[in-house]
Order: sequence, then C-alpha cells, then structure tokens
Amino acid sequence: MGIWAAFRRRVDYLLASDWLSWFPFWRQEKRLERLIDEADASPQDPVKQTALLVELNKHSPESVIKRFEQREHAVDSRGVAEYLRALVVTNAIADFLPDEQSGKPSSLPALLQELKQRVAGNTDEPFVNPGLSEKQPLHVVMVDRKVSQKSRFAQELISTILFTVAVGLIWLMGAAALQKYIGSLGGIGASGVGSSSSYSPKDHNKEVMPEKNVKTFKDVKGCDDAKQELEEVVEYLKNPSKFTRLGGKLPKGILLTGAPGTGKTLLAKAIAGEAGVPFFYRAGSEFEEMFVGVGARRVRSLFQAAKKKAPCIIFIDEIDAVGSTRKQWEGHTKKTLHQLLVEMDGFEQNEGIILMAATNLPDILDPALTRPGRFDRHIVVPNPDVRGRQEILELYLKDKPISDDVDVKAIARGTPGFNGADLANLVNIAAIKAAVEGAEKLNGVQLEFAKDRIIMGTERKTMFVSEDSKKLLLQMDFSQHSFFFQLTAYHESGHAIVAFNTEGAHPIHKATIMPRGSALGMVTQLPSNDETSISKKQLLARLDVCMGGRVAEELIFGQDHVTTGASSDLSTATELAQYMVSSCGMSDVIGPVHLKERPSSEMQSRIDAEVVKLLREAYDRVKALLKKHEKALHALANALLEYETLTSEEIKRILMPYREGKLPETREVEQQEQGDLVLA
Repeated sequence: MGIWAAFRRRVDYLLASDWLSWFPFWRQEKRLERLIDEADASPQDPVKQTALLVELNKHSPESVIKRFEQREHAVDSRGVAEYLRALVVTNAIADFLPDEQSGKPSSLPALLQELKQRVAGNTDEPFVNPGLSEKQPLHVVMVDRKVSQKSRFAQELISTILFTVAVGLIWLMGAAALQKYIGSLGGIGASGVGSSSSYSPKDHNKEVMPEKNVKTFKDVKGCDDAKQELEEVVEYLKNPSKFTRLGGKLPKGILLTGAPGTGKTLLAKAIAGEAGVPFFYRAGSEFEEMFVGVGARRVRSLFQAAKKKAPCIIFIDEIDAVGSTRKQWEGHTKKTLHQLLVEMDGFEQNEGIILMAATNLPDILDPALTRPGRFDRHIVVPNPDVRGRQEILELYLKDKPISDDVDVKAIARGTPGFNGADLANLVNIAAIKAAVEGAEKLNGVQLEFAKDRIIMGTERKTMFVSEDSKKLLLQMDFSQHSFFFQLTAYHESGHAIVAFNTEGAHPIHKATIMPRGSALGMVTQLPSNDETSISKKQLLARLDVCMGGRVAEELIFGQDHVTTGASSDLSTATELAQYMVSSCGMSDVIGPVHLKERPSSEMQSRIDAEVVKLLREAYDRVKALLKKHEKALHALANALLEYETLTSEEIKRILMPYREGKLPETREVEQQEQGDLVLA
C-alpha cells in the first residue's frame, strides 16, 4: 500500500506540474482551472467573470448558462453577450420565444430588460427565466466538473494524436518523393551524392554481351593508319608481360581526335572487342548534373569500377564537355575536371587500365589534361580517302542485295569528303528508296539518288510564282517557261560555264534548276581527288565560279532585274577573299601575314581594299568569259529548262563544242537552241 500511495502522489505531482504544458490540450485545461479559481475568488469583478465565460463558451456553453443564472457574480456587457451566445448555441433561446400551440407569449423582452438591470448592477429583481411556470419548465443539465474535464482531456488527447500522425505521414511521403526524385538525378542516396544505381557504369563485356554486338577491327574501315597505331594497345591488353618484361610502359591515355562521324567511338569499341576486355563507356555530358559535386563523384565511381575489372578500357566520348579549359568554366564545374586529373594520376601504366577519349574540338581541351603523363598519345582519325570510302561502302553493302550496275568504286570516287556516317546514311537512303519503289535489289540509280540528296538536298517540286514575276516574264517574251525557272536556269548555267572553262576549278558533278533544300537551284562540283591543300589558282577559280551566277543574270536580264538569288554566292566569295588576304598571305599589298586577332583600323582598311579588288577582278574575268560564251550560256540554259537536271557528262556534251571559242556548225547551234538535244 505504501508503494501504491507513493506512486499516486508522484502521478498527482506530475499532473500538477507544468511539464505537460507542451501539449495543447494540457495548456487549455490548466488555463480553464486558473480562470475558475480567479473568478470564484473575485465574484464582484466583472472582468474576471467575463474572461471565464469566454473560455467556458469554447468548451461548455451549458456551464455558461448555469453560472450566469446563479446571480452570484457581477457581469458586464461582454458577459451578457457571452450568455446570449450560449443561449443561441444550446438552442435554449427557444424557451423565451412565443409558442402558438400553448399560447405562451414571448418572454424575450423581459429577459433583455433583466439583463439590462444586471449590467447596471441591480440584482434585486427576480431573474426572468423559463422555470417560472409549469408550462415552461426549466431544463437543468447537471455537469460534473471532473467528468467534463476528463472528457475534454480525452478529446484533446485524441485530436493531438491524430494531428501528430497526420503530420508524420505527410513528412514521410514528402521525404520519400524527394529522395526518389533526387535519386533519379544521381543525387542524394544511400551512398551520397551521385550514387544513384541508374548511373552504375555501363560494362560492355565481351563475355556477357551477344557476339553480334561486339566490334572488332574487321568492322572498322577507312582509317588504317589509326588502326595500326592502336594495335599495340590490343597486344598490351592481351599480353602485358611482353611489355613489362623489358620495362616498357603503355600510355595512360589515348585521345582520338577528328571530325564527327569518322569512327572514333567505333575504334575504341573495336579495341575492347579485339582484346576481349571489359569496356566502360561514358559520354562527357553524363558527368554533370544540377547538384554540386555529382560530376566528381561519378568520375570516382567510374574509375573504382574499372579498377575492379582490370585490365579494361575506359572510354569517355565527347570529353570536351568536361575537359574544356578551366578559364571557360564556373567554379563548381571545375571539380569534375580536377577529379578526372587526379584519377588519371592515381593509376600506374601497369595496372591494365587504358583511358581513351574522343573529341572533335581538341583545341579547347585544358592543357593539363592533354599533357604527357595523362593523354600521352593523340591519334587523328581523318575522313577516309577513296580506298577507305570504297571499303566502307563494301562493308555496308555486303548484307544487302545489289544489282550488277552498282559500281562501288565510282561511288567512292564521287563522294570526296564523305565520312563513315555519311556513307552509312547514303546506303540507308538508297535502301529506303528501293523499298518504296518495290525493288528487289539496290541499283545504281537509287545510290545516285541518295548521294544527290545528301549533297544537294531534298527536291522541292512545287514552287509559287508571283504575279510580278509573271508580268516580267511576259515583258521579256519568255512565254514557254516561268520567269523563275528562266532566271534559275541562266544563273546555274553561268556557274557551270565558268567552272567548265576555268583552269583550277573542280569538275562539275551535276546541275539542276529543281529547288533543293533552301537553294532554288545549284551546280555541284566534286574534286577529282582527295585534297590536302589548295593552291591560289584553285581559290581564284572558286571566286570566279561564285561570280558566274550573278554575272549571267546581269548579261541576260539586265542590271535592273538582278535578283537576290546570288547573295549566298557573294557571301561565300567575300569570305573566301578575306581568307586569302588575311590568313593565307595571298596579297602582294598586305604581304605574307596571318592576322589572327582583330587588326588595327588602318590594316583593316587595307585588307578590305584588297578583298574588294579580288572580287572586282573576279567579276571582270567572269563577265568577259560569259560574253565570249554567250551562245553556250543560252544552249545550256535551254537544256536545263527542258530536262531540269543535267549530269556532268551531259553538260560536257553540250559545252564541248563551245570550248575555247570554237563554235559548232550553224545547224548544230540551231538544233541546240531549239532543245533538240538527245541526252542520256
């Protein structure tokens, strides 16, 4: 019993103390007890009585009515207002309203008068209430103070528990959603920033990948020099002791540079396939995210995974996304590059990890990244030459049915400047064309169509001709063709005749007046051989060819009818002349200088004068040439108007009689001008 009594006293002490005041319901209970004690201690203080009535109205309006009608406490206007509010809340106000069935009159006026006297301090008059007659009995509700307090305690406790549970559930749901979102970005997770499982390095292992997805050197064509240089890397991965026995060390890093589409990524995959080692691939843009530190952590994760599976190859494609010079970067983005530099210093050559990277912008890479000891070896992967293009075409055509008229060597010769991606696209376009036509095999016409589509663009067979053009057509007596095609035909014929009669110009591939892409017509030229350097004669020939279209328009239609169609030609010619003067030193006035930075105003004026001089000289040369070959200009324009597109052989057949000023017989000229040519 003593223990139980001590426990009871302890519980009563805790309940009487303020340690539970943190809970809202406990604070309200303590406040109500304090107000009751203060009101009972000062029954004539209307302020304290009113404060109690206000608090009671929040929990028990019946207690307000009972206490007010005891007439033992002073009241003021606010206390009367609380009493009336309690009558309305409990619907006890209905007892003071008239009752038509019983004939009871309204006692509300008497109540209001009594309340007025109470406020004035007159408590001698009896209080008018419903208990004065048998018809209006007084409904009394007995409220035990302890019971009401326990009830309120239970209600407040339950509400507090429910509120806490609701807040906890909302917090947990929000935290889970935030963690899922950040985790999808490679953000916060169980292992910290950048540890999302979605970022685990892609391990392209020959042992686990299907055999058809593994690349070898047999799949790489058109870059024999680069393959030969990389074969020693394969030998090292296959037999590292052969190198370490003699103290040889392989470069830590190999940087592949070259234009897009030359096969840099394919080369790296082929090395892994030849050596049979794991291949970790990452694009440079995959390292950076919106969170600071993600890139550095991903670099560490990539190298840690590679060290576990050494010997292996790490390949970072488009490394310029993270390896650009640090002068161009913000402070937090430098951390990724710093971590990459640290990791490259952290493994030895003999660990069996080869880091390879590819970029088509080697000039913007940070010098600390490309120095010896990191990327020791730089291998340039150029566009394939004619033999390389032939090998690539044969590779892409070997699994496709082709007809006997397909000359792969001729296609390779006619696609200078094409890289592996362009040739793959060419074969794909031809295959789609054959499928649309329902052909069983690929033929030379479809491959030629694909080449023209890549070089010249897609044909636009519909063109709107304005009314002004039609009026000009009628004025100039060009009734058989629209003015648009007449103008385009003479414009393109001017280009073709200048190219045909100018030494150093590239051979003509095809001429067309059919709109292709953004051009209204075009004359395409292809070099007979792969070019490594360009002579001054060739550059001047290019200037002349650019001027051919504008001069032809002026000779045939007059200066007032020259159009803006030659604006792109003039832009190309101006850029070419500036290149010759300021970069190649091909001006006697400026001298053999290369002006890389912005020159002074005086030097710029001299450069501009030389550029204008070159352009005017080209214009004069072309004008004299086209005047000399005006009949050839008409003949070629008429042929273009009739056939729309002419090949190089067809153009030669038309222009050869006019070359070097040798005019054909009068009969032949008349036949050509009448469009009686029979073209293949």
